[in-house]
Amino acid sequence: MKIIESREIGRQLTKDEYKNFVTPLKSRLARLSQEVSREKLPVIVLVEGFGASGKGSLISELILNWDPRGFRVYNIGRPEPSEIRRPWLYRFWLKLPEYGKIAVLDRSWYTPVTVDRVDDDMNKNTFNRMINDINVFERQLTDDGYCVIKVFLHISAAEQKERFERLMSSPETSWRVTSRDLKHNEQYKQQFKAFSEAIERTDTENAPWYVVDAEDYRYRNVKTFEIVADAIEKALEKKRSEEPVTLPEITGGNFKIIPAKKLEEYDLTKTISDDSYKKILKNYQDELSKLHNKLYMKKITVVICYEGWDAAGKGGNIKRIARSLDARGYDVIPIAAPTKLEIEHHYLWRFWRQLPKDGHIAIFDRTWYGRVMVERIEGFCTEIRWRQAYQEMNEFEKMLYDRGTVILKFWLHIDKDEQLRRFRAREETEEKRWKINEEDWRNRDKWDLYKVAVDDMLTYTSTDFAPWHVIESNDKKYARLKTMKILVDALHEALDEK
Repeated sequence: MKIIESREIGRQLTKDEYKNFVTPLKSRLARLSQEVSREKLPVIVLVEGFGASGKGSLISELILNWDPRGFRVYNIGRPEPSEIRRPWLYRFWLKLPEYGKIAVLDRSWYTPVTVDRVDDDMNKNTFNRMINDINVFERQLTDDGYCVIKVFLHISAAEQKERFERLMSSPETSWRVTSRDLKHNEQYKQQFKAFSEAIERTDTENAPWYVVDAEDYRYRNVKTFEIVADAIEKALEKKRSEEPVTLPEITGGNFKIIPAKKLEEYDLTKTISDDSYKKILKNYQDELSKLHNKLYMKKITVVICYEGWDAAGKGGNIKRIARSLDARGYDVIPIAAPTKLEIEHHYLWRFWRQLPKDGHIAIFDRTWYGRVMVERIEGFCTEIRWRQAYQEMNEFEKMLYDRGTVILKFWLHIDKDEQLRRFRAREETEEKRWKINEEDWRNRDKWDLYKVAVDDMLTYTSTDFAPWHVIESNDKKYARLKTMKILVDALHEALDEK
């Protein structure tokens, strides 16, 4: 369906008609904003449209109906230099509202695939990839309960030109019209085509588009208020519904999955002598130090993910890698239980915030995979959400990979007897007692449940672009060398130094 082309423009309302329509709508919006807060419903209202279509004035009218403490408005311009050095959706993830809050965006993640697409002459492959990213992003949000309302303000080329001329005729408003704006009016047909294609490709059931005739501000306001109110009411009804929901099938998504062995199939007797360990480790560390410089020069980003059994040796493994790196070019990110603010967002939000800049390395000590392990087992999220998470995490990593990020995922594997030995050693060693607590013992009691969860994780998230590497870790020295070798080989490949 040609969404924009199918809409007529030029509809108008008289002052009396406007008053009759808008007064009850304002009351309705005010009431709904309180329900949004009470029901912890996160709402995103994004307003796109042609230049001079009235996005700013519409938003100003809309937010007057809401408690200022319950919303935030974002004016989306060109990305800042620090934002350019991260995945393109990074800056939009950071703007997600907390549960129970409203975010209003004046332009959005659609600007790069519409206005900027025309300005920068974006190639088709990049456009297709970004459109896919948008559909994934919005589906992940709505699956998590977000209400995403997308409004496009439509005016004709003649109306746009007239508005620009009116603004330029006054010294008080002439600054609002730039040479870029005037160029966009000359390119109206190209802009129209770009908006049409982006809207058609992203008009989904979970996040539909609403095209609003914006030639008359009264009609524009009434129609948009009605759209926003209807969408919020529908989302609230869905949130309150007690109807049973069919559990989604566990799937890794439409990605190539590498067949994974079960944990019980790994040989944990592998060892290495002390003499060999010291020599080989030094060689790897020297090599890694050189590779780090090359990665920075070529602006290649690396994300290293560590998961594993408690006491499997993640900390010691990370130390041996970090020792080889320039402190200015990497971060070790320990992941603990989410904070109150993090709990009030989509679970991936806190990981998007920690993504490294181009040319930097991020080492995650535990990761987003907690969603399908501890959160699954302890009931910290619903079964629906952890079932959906396998595909979401693959999609997250694919976005990083498509941008050129090297992703390495390690599961440090030990057997239950070795874990017990290490737990007792920690309790008996004063300087290591801080490493062991009651939660570790509780997790150990659920070993069999975790084993099933880990096998599922390996089965559904070991992709060809971000495979899992199971590291036999009963011998810590052997584990460190195996991890180092995998890391060094992967970086050589990324630098085309095979």
